[in-house]
Amino acid sequence: MNIRTILVEKAIAAMTAAGLPEDTNPAVTQSTRPQFGDYQINGAMGAAKKMKSNPRELAQKIIDQLDVSYIAEKTEIAGPGFINIHLKPEFLAQSVQAANNHAKLAVNEHAKPQKVVVDYSSPNLAKEMHVGHLRSTIIGDAVVRALEFRGDTVVRQNHMGDWGTQFGMLIAHLEDQINQGVDLDTVALADLETFYRDAKKRFDDEEGFADKARNYVVKLQSGDAHCEKLWKLFIATSVKHSEEVYKRLNVTLTPADIMAESAYNSELNDIISLLKDKNIAVESQGAQVVFLDELANKDGEPSAFIVQKSGGGFLYATTDLAACDYRSNKLGAERILIFVDARQSLHFNQVELTARKAGLLRDETSYEFCPFGTMMGADGKPFKTRTGGTVKLADLLEESITRAAAKLAERESDLSDEDRSEIARKVGIGAVKYADLSKHRTSDYIFNWDSMLSFEGATAPYLQYAYTRVRSIFRKSGVDAASLKADVSIIEPQEKTLALKLLQLEEVLDLMINEATPHVLCGYLYELASLYMTFYEACPVLKEGVEPSVRDSRLVLCNLVADTLRTGLDLLGIEVMEQM
Repeated sequence: MNIRTILVEKAIAAMTAAGLPEDTNPAVTQSTRPQFGDYQINGAMGAAKKMKSNPRELAQKIIDQLDVSYIAEKTEIAGPGFINIHLKPEFLAQSVQAANNHAKLAVNEHAKPQKVVVDYSSPNLAKEMHVGHLRSTIIGDAVVRALEFRGDTVVRQNHMGDWGTQFGMLIAHLEDQINQGVDLDTVALADLETFYRDAKKRFDDEEGFADKARNYVVKLQSGDAHCEKLWKLFIATSVKHSEEVYKRLNVTLTPADIMAESAYNSELNDIISLLKDKNIAVESQGAQVVFLDELANKDGEPSAFIVQKSGGGFLYATTDLAACDYRSNKLGAERILIFVDARQSLHFNQVELTARKAGLLRDETSYEFCPFGTMMGADGKPFKTRTGGTVKLADLLEESITRAAAKLAERESDLSDEDRSEIARKVGIGAVKYADLSKHRTSDYIFNWDSMLSFEGATAPYLQYAYTRVRSIFRKSGVDAASLKADVSIIEPQEKTLALKLLQLEEVLDLMINEATPHVLCGYLYELASLYMTFYEACPVLKEGVEPSVRDSRLVLCNLVADTLRTGLDLLGIEVMEQM
């Protein structure tokens, strides 16, 4: 059910019949105030400007051709040419009833499903995941879930950093640890940060170690069996760390989704040869460089995009170009979404321009760089520990669960310790995720424990609690929500407002998918929960004296609210609980 899509189709048909230009945008929007109806068709103004005619007269011509009688009880012209659409309560009631009986709450699958490659999380395997990986991981995962919910085929790509100079240093250090008889699982790689720091100190200070590390890089890239064995041992342990974080974070990435930098190693020479053959890359100071006039600076100097070092080494640029070829030409993706820090914007602009010139991206493939802002501390600077160090993501999640448990301990409950522990996990993880996802993807935001763990306002705990409150109604009523098949009637204004919001889930998901912005779903769920509270106070459900037919109709609304909250939160990767 997508009311806006229905109105867009009807508006286009009416505009065509009224003689408006074919490219006229119907400009259908949700109304911001009840007195303006439920939706508005605003295309008459734009068309009137092109046609040099009166917008109100044009709006009347559109209304004369507009066939919406089965869903609208009234259409009217307002202001300079707005067309207000007031939906029929009967239509809303029937639609709510259908949604309540639909596995996906009346959200249809795309008429033309696409294959979408989504590149997200992508940690550097030389170190443990830190808070800087949070946004890419959870924003990407929410978009992936929504794409699949709408029927698209999604190929997850965890472009992990597992190649390059630093790994020569790490495997040289690992070799020495093995020779000293260290138990790798419990000591050497138990803390990747310490392991990396120790290796880096040796690289900087220990005579001969840096040369050995550089030599191991060359050997590794040349396929040396000994170095490759050490490298695989390190990578396997590091991946295991990442998998533990993904599980704790309730993210859908699995080892099968890893398509690391090293996966493209055998393709890189061919990429450089292709760029040189097409005169896209030229030699400059010994390196292979693509000069992009499209990204020239204010002085007209083209942007220099280095694709191969003077010594023959490859860079992120080369690997990302190989990834374009794999995703577009080999997987046949129609969309590629990449969730990376906003500071990488220039790099990915350079990648796309170069890949298009070289045919590494097909014209049919949309290449969408989806940048995100930074998680900031209270001081307005990137989030750090009190000592200024990097905050491990695993530690952040553990602290959130601990703080959630303390919050829950303040509330009266007859739940068992085991249940309370499980609820604390869901609340703690949900709080971190919602606080991040509810901000616009491109915005920086201030990390604040108190606000994110609050049971008031736009937070995960508030929404999780709202869900449990709705479910408690069914426990009190003794009605089985799964078998509830009552007729729905929309009488009170609060019922209509709630029903309309429930039927806008597909519109919200489409906006989220098209723009890769989970915050619109976060906002929708908060609005829905707030409208439910207003409905519940104005429209008694279980109160004595309420007619059974009215009670059951309102129970259908309650059930659909609960299912929508649960489904929406699940699409955000946030778990709910039946009691709190």
